[in-house]
Amino acid sequence: MSDELRPTPAIDADSAPYWAATLVGELRLPRCAACERLIFYPRSVCPYCISRDLVWELLSGLATINSYTVVHKAPPGYKDEVPYVVALVDLLEGVRMMTRIVDCPIEQVAVGSQVGVVFRELSADAALPCFTPVAE
Repeated sequence: MSDELRPTPAIDADSAPYWAATLVGELRLPRCAACERLIFYPRSVCPYCISRDLVWELLSGLATINSYTVVHKAPPGYKDEVPYVVALVDLLEGVRMMTRIVDCPIEQVAVGSQVGVVFRELSADAALPCFTPVAE
């Protein structure tokens, strides 16, 4: 890691269960008990039906790459990692999230590839969910 500090998430009451799960290698998101939709990013009210009845659910951690870009000019704290891949992935459970693709040569990253979640430590309070290719 470079000498610059990496940004860390601002953990609040809405996102605390999400970040706590990352520390034990789990990807969890709230599901609305009223309309049954998964919610990403975590928040206290369902953006679809305005219900506050949310239940945290353990996800498979499997996804498909929907789109990606290669970062060549990184923000502070990541300059020693360029180039790297930032992607939109569609989780098996139907949620799309932005993430990093890791442990894979950039030239092997492709739209439609199957990936699985891995976690990279950010701080004592959070790990970053990243994705890596899995056997199809």
